[in-house]
Amino acid sequence: MGNSITVQTGRNEFDVAEREAHVIGDGPRIPPLKPDEISGEAMELIREIRQSFNIPEDGSIPEVSLITLRHPGIFRCQMAMGIELVANGTISPRERELAVLRIARLCRAPFEWSEHVAIGKRFGVTAEEIERIIEGSSAPGWSEHEAAILRGVEELIADQCLSDQTWDILARSWDEKQLLEFPMLVGSYLMTAFQQNTIRVPMNKPGAGLGDR
Repeated sequence: MGNSITVQTGRNEFDVAEREAHVIGDGPRIPPLKPDEISGEAMELIREIRQSFNIPEDGSIPEVSLITLRHPGIFRCQMAMGIELVANGTISPRERELAVLRIARLCRAPFEWSEHVAIGKRFGVTAEEIERIIEGSSAPGWSEHEAAILRGVEELIADQCLSDQTWDILARSWDEKQLLEFPMLVGSYLMTAFQQNTIRVPMNKPGAGLGDR
């Protein structure tokens, strides 16, 4: 990495209330579809996503899906990528969630953060580790490999590339498929944070957001 690149390896300080007012606001910028407007194909994709993320089937459709389904082609591609990364991905669920949570924190993305705090816990991420994710790759307590996962997220966001040092550490534990998958994983969830922050996706429950642990 060039000397001019600053990688955020520590806590990303910001005003949570101010950020949430900006990216959640008074409601979504695009209204959700009505349930009876959703195609059978889209419903099947939603079921696949629920199964992949181990989300309980309660009969309801997330509001974020009802909004993004207004662009069926993009929704289909997003869901296909999500299913591939989650259902067929070679990076372990726990390691994936460490990466996604760091992405969400650096993007100051309340919806992505809140959702993946819950998902991460289902895959073994502890409350103490969630606090350490906020502190970043430089926080004490990570294994060398775990720190490299977080550092990889930080480098990709800052420099759009992994340093040799981070690559070499990850390559000691990950195979070629996992190394190819990692930047795509980061890019996919970065893209999702961009979309969710921009369209102001409402939280799934009152009080949820960047304060979730």
